[in-house]
Amino acid sequence: MSQDVLMRAVRKGDLDRTAELLDAMTDSERRGCLPELKALRKELRAEPWGAGARVAYPALQMAGGACHTGAAAAATWLGAADWRWQRRAAPQAVLHMLGDRETEWLADVAHRLAALPQSRGVSYDLVAGLVALSGCPVPTTEAYVVGWVDHVNSGRRHDRPLADRLRAEPHVGELTAALFETDDIGSRLDWFDAGGPHSWPRGLATLAEEGVVERKALVDACVARLLRGGRQSDTRLFLLVLDALALTREEEGERIADWVALCADGAAPIAAHAQQVLGALAADGGVTARTLADVSAAVLFRPEKKLVRAQLVLLGKVLKGGAAQGDPSVADELLPAVGEAFGHPDTEVQERALKLVARHIAATGTATRGRLALSADQLSAGLRPRAQEVLGVALSAEGPYEEVLPSAPEPFRLAPAPDSAQEVAEEVGAILASGGDMAAFERTLDGLMRHAYHDRAALKEALLPAVSRRWWFDADRQGYTQRYFRDAPFGLEVVAATAVDAVDTRTLHAAKEHPSDSGRHRFSDLALRRSYDARLWEAAYRIRTEPAPCLLATPTWSSGFVDPDDLVARLGVYAAAGARAGQADLAQALLRVDRGSPQAPGAAVAAAALGTAEGDRVAAWLTAPEPAEPGSVERALDVQLLVDMEAVPELRDGLPEPFSKLGEPLTRGMDRGYWYAESGTPQEHSHWLAALPGRRELVAARLLREVAHCAVLEVRGAAAYLPLLAEAEGPAGSAVRLTVAYGLAARHPEDRLAGVDALLILAGRGQLDAELLGAATARAWALGGLKTTRIADSLGTAASTGAYATVLAVLRGLLPVLLASKESPAGLRGLGDLLGIAADCAERTGAQGRISGVAEVAARKGSSRLVTQARRLHTALG
Repeated sequence: MSQDVLMRAVRKGDLDRTAELLDAMTDSERRGCLPELKALRKELRAEPWGAGARVAYPALQMAGGACHTGAAAAATWLGAADWRWQRRAAPQAVLHMLGDRETEWLADVAHRLAALPQSRGVSYDLVAGLVALSGCPVPTTEAYVVGWVDHVNSGRRHDRPLADRLRAEPHVGELTAALFETDDIGSRLDWFDAGGPHSWPRGLATLAEEGVVERKALVDACVARLLRGGRQSDTRLFLLVLDALALTREEEGERIADWVALCADGAAPIAAHAQQVLGALAADGGVTARTLADVSAAVLFRPEKKLVRAQLVLLGKVLKGGAAQGDPSVADELLPAVGEAFGHPDTEVQERALKLVARHIAATGTATRGRLALSADQLSAGLRPRAQEVLGVALSAEGPYEEVLPSAPEPFRLAPAPDSAQEVAEEVGAILASGGDMAAFERTLDGLMRHAYHDRAALKEALLPAVSRRWWFDADRQGYTQRYFRDAPFGLEVVAATAVDAVDTRTLHAAKEHPSDSGRHRFSDLALRRSYDARLWEAAYRIRTEPAPCLLATPTWSSGFVDPDDLVARLGVYAAAGARAGQADLAQALLRVDRGSPQAPGAAVAAAALGTAEGDRVAAWLTAPEPAEPGSVERALDVQLLVDMEAVPELRDGLPEPFSKLGEPLTRGMDRGYWYAESGTPQEHSHWLAALPGRRELVAARLLREVAHCAVLEVRGAAAYLPLLAEAEGPAGSAVRLTVAYGLAARHPEDRLAGVDALLILAGRGQLDAELLGAATARAWALGGLKTTRIADSLGTAASTGAYATVLAVLRGLLPVLLASKESPAGLRGLGDLLGIAADCAERTGAQGRISGVAEVAARKGSSRLVTQARRLHTALG
């Protein structure tokens, strides 16, 4: 009877009554309640957000914890994930129920709860209460330390310094030490100004001053944590702690090896701090020249120019001090380290290092001069004459310049469709999971059609394991499934779903006949999207109504082209089977067939001989003259530079919808109110390139706005297809050049790298007019949508691969516009970097010839990076 009363109290969420009943029970009576408590927990799991669960969970958690007499079982119950997102029992209520247990039992439960993941949300107050009741050692797990920090933070008051709260904590020493071993703790400690009384750095420093925590242990832990690295929030916080501790010169001198390691490998702010410490120690004679030389060899090759310049300044001070004391060994130790900077990619660093060598070379011996001469071979061409004068040696002559460009990729023949239904199912599973590339997609689509024609029942059986976990396979969601596939086919999904009878024939017919743009209206070009979707809806509909022996449009080559003989052979299979070609499939096959192939004339004759309507259509297409490239003109739309393109009558008048839309004029001036365009995926872009093989310029013009948004609106990912665009066939005109220009100026590094790859691939194929690309970039920049710093980053990356002549040609088209801008060149961030890249390219290639505007900037007074690099470029160009 008491069990029934207890369960009613638990269901009602009556904590007081539940506690009263449990207090009156023996351990055996409590254990007897467990089956019903577990059954209730299982019942409530079916609807965890229901009113019954929300009411009962606090009492259920408390009752279960009290009724388990084993420590492991009690901890498992109290720390279960069921309570994570629900109102839990108050920690004091649970502690009251467990207070009569043995201290060893309480300690075991406390440590088990503390060991659970932080995501379980176990109450810190509950675990801390168990620790206090048992008197056990405090846990130092991640969850407990994070809970302790949150507990301290939650009680922090502006009128009470954090040190006062920490001082009152019973286990402050152990938990403070654990802070430095806990990952991702920095964001929880970085609430207030680091110098204020409420900040953790100031609080920990105060405890160290008072001896509440051992200062040496705190310093060692802090330095070790910085050496370990981690998230920026962590390293920033522990660097602030180190600053607050204000190490003495003696304490710093005890850790020279740590500062050296931090200089070499630490994050930039940490390396800068370690560099300052080493500089101060060196000024006091606390760092040997050998140690300074070793750390310099690492620091001088870091990418952070500020660190490199600071290291050269430090070396200069030490060298000056050695010269003042008449100690030649300092120069012999340090100048070879300075010479390491001769190989730095930044020529300004090289020049600084050479000037430093020039000031102190007289104090060195023959061996040091020999080492410096070897290092000087890495200097840029503009600095080599000065180096020969300084070192008194003739440097090895550079050979004739050779441009380094990637080899042109060759199209490859695609593998045929999988032979068995099981192989098709495996391919479908892989594509649904990861997207796959165009080649895998096309051969799998063809495989689905072929096996549906020969044995649809076997295909369905093979597909079921691959699609059974897809949400649309759930019978309870059939209504939404139909709406989902009515709006869009979502790649191969609609064909796979049709093959396993998850899509109604009516849905497919409606989608095929009257395609919807729902969910697609934000894409920048619907013509490409609609033609892509039409093939998939048609293929799915034919699987259900009129299976075909194969697909006509499956590419023969990775470029998307279909060999004429392959297309005629497929038409022969259709004729033998008495099958009708699908309208979308035939239209796509016509766009893909290679009319420039030597096979085309013979294939046209063979197609006409079939005596079918499709054969006659293909024969006429193969014998028709190749259409000329449509005319195009650039058009400014807000801050974007896009391309308008004339109609392609052959596509517009010779193909059914939606493929005929690809031949309509492209007029961006009508889109002024259409600002944001959602980006397709790189896989989709590869399909669209393969849909129009040989018409690269048309695809680029239609996708140009998406790529422009990578630079103008700072979206991510649309430029990922640029290497594929560069590898595609067809002329590379203004649309391709502008697409590459926007890729080079994209916000995100991976998109800029795709732009660099496209530039190099086009140059390697001999299809890039680099100076026209520079001019196109300048026109896009003039509208205000591009940042010169990003362009400089991309062109610097391209030059570093060895494509110096190509990059210089791009800059010949770009720099005159930037230098002639109404905005002062000194106010253009990144312009000095662009001039430096151009100077480096000119020195390496030996190129000559004036670039408009450079001489005027070079003639200015001052030593800014802009003026310095302009002078260097002006000199290099003769």
